[in-house]
Amino acid sequence: MVDWQVTATTIYCDDVDDEVTLMVHRDWSVRCTGYRKYRESSAGQAALRKRGKKLKRNLECTGPICHRALQYRDKLMAEESAHGAQARD
Repeated sequence: MVDWQVTATTIYCDDVDDEVTLMVHRDWSVRCTGYRKYRESSAGQAALRKRGKKLKRNLECTGPICHRALQYRDKLMAEESAHGAQARD
């Protein structure tokens, strides 16, 4: 079990052309602020379509299990495994 409750990082997400915050909780569940803003909100979806037209490409949030969120979670899991192995030595 990890020694922290939640950890977060802010990244640039090319899927929505904006910065989002990825949060990993103690149980390894992952949340992304971009999902709530751009996927669950009709206003956010409209803003994404407008921004996509301006950039001349399709912008779309891929959801809470996008590759960026999973990579961050997996990185933390690997760090915790390495930390746990050092503690046992």
